[in-house]
Order: sequence, then C-alpha cells, then structure tokens
Amino acid sequence: MRRNILVALVIGIIVWGLSDTRGFSQGEKTKLVWKGCGISRKAFMVECAQAYEKKTGVHIELIGGGATLGIRATCAGDADMGGTSRPCLSDLFPEQESGGYLTIVAWDAICFITHPANPVDGITTKQARDILTGKITNWKQIGGPDRRIVLIYRIQTEKEKFSGVGYMTREFLFGDPSVDFAEKALYFRDTGLVERNVENIESSFAADGVSSARKRRVKILALDGIACTKENIITGNYPFFRPLYLITRGKPTGELKKFLDWILSDEAQAIISAQGTVNLKEGEGLKEKFKLWEHTDLILNY
Repeated sequence: MRRNILVALVIGIIVWGLSDTRGFSQGEKTKLVWKGCGISRKAFMVECAQAYEKKTGVHIELIGGGATLGIRATCAGDADMGGTSRPCLSDLFPEQESGGYLTIVAWDAICFITHPANPVDGITTKQARDILTGKITNWKQIGGPDRRIVLIYRIQTEKEKFSGVGYMTREFLFGDPSVDFAEKALYFRDTGLVERNVENIESSFAADGVSSARKRRVKILALDGIACTKENIITGNYPFFRPLYLITRGKPTGELKKFLDWILSDEAQAIISAQGTVNLKEGEGLKEKFKLWEHTDLILNY
C-alpha cells in the first residue's frame, strides 16, 4: 500500500511538471533565443524582452553579434529569431540568408558620431562620403581643429561589408554596398566597441545607428544642417532613416508568433517609443518614403 502511494506521488509530480508551461499549452516553449544587432538590442529588445517575460513567463535570451549573425543564425535554425537593421541578402548569399521572413518593428537612422569634445557639430553628405573614402583626412578640412580624423568602422570580416551599419551606410551615401572605405581606420566586429572607442578618441569619426548612439557619450553630428532627432526621423526630414526588423525562419508559429503579435501591439510599441526609438505608428509615413526596400514579399507586415 505504501509503495503504491509513493508511485502515485511520483507519477503526479511528473505529470504536474510536464503540464506546467506557465499558462501556455503543453509543448509550447517557455524560452526563445534572439540573436542579432546591438542597435536593435539597445533600441527595444532589452526592454521588450523584460516586459514580455513579466507578462507571460516566457524568457527571451538575447545574444548580440550583429545583423549578419542575426540573419544567418536564424536561417540556419540556431536561433528562434534575429534582430537586423538590414535586409536579407539571399541573392548574394543564397545558402546563408535564404528562408527568412522579416517583420518591421521600429525605425532607426544611420548617423555619424564623434567625441563630445570635438567642436564640429555637423557635416554634409558629401563630406561624409569623402571622410569614409579617405579624401578628407583632417578635421581642419571641414572647419574643425587641425587633427587627423580617426576613422572607426563596424566590419563583419575583412572580406565582407555587410554589417547592418556598413551595408546601409554604403547604400545611403553611394547607392552601392560594395564601395570600399578608407583602409587607414580602426576596425571592430562589434557596434559597442565602435561606440566605446568614439567615446575615448577625441578626433574619432564613425557611422552608427542612432537608436544605439543616443545611449552613449558621443556627439551625433547634424547632416546637411538637419539634426538626427526622433522628430526629424518621424517626418523624414533626416534622410537616412531605415527599418529595424525581426527575422524568423519561415513564417512564425506557436510561441514565436505570439511574441511577434505582441511586439506589434500598442503595449509593446509604447515601450519602444519610450526608449526614444521611432515606433511603427509614429513612423507610419516613412514606409512610402523609404526607397531601399528589397524582397518586400518576404516582409510579413510590409
């Protein structure tokens, strides 16, 4: 009799453990893995992941490493979803970047940053091109101090130019993602390292995503006399605005779809706006103004 009671208790504990999915039906995930760009992470993912876990009990593990990692890890099945600030380049990388579907979550902008002590407050689009390609090498050439410009890049590898910032900067400035930037520069494979070096080097210059840059101790330069503010991004007055995406392998189902539905909800979009990032409602006029769409058939909420 005693043995039967013990067996019944063990079975009960096992059944209870299998059925405890924190409010979700049996078999659904209580953890999702996100990999991707540091700009998306700082723009909204940290706060949204915390809010979603508090609301549902589902933990979202955030792993940085860049937009390319986010796309390729998700397409390979190594992450439930990824964060990216550039589109999938399935035409260039069919084996690594095919099979993904994008969801637009918010809007960011490519900006140009320097150290706060640098007296230069703004540059022109042409000056940005010339700095990045090495035609302008001294701040004196654009009205600043007589100091060499220290270029700092975010680069995926020595042979690739397809980081989220690098790809979109080349598209905006040159209309050509294969353009070579000046070789004499500091290269880092992490946006955070780019930003930290700009914080520490007074004559530095780098391209960045404003959603991340605004949370750092850097100066965000005006472009053609237009400040890279949230208001100017919303109106499209600041020209280099771009979407921030979540990518999934195939069309999402189950807990992943629940999260994507939630992040598009008014609740989550309010969290995104509170971070200083332009949410979808605020930037609803930007979709028609953005000219660099690729494979819109693979954007679930285009």
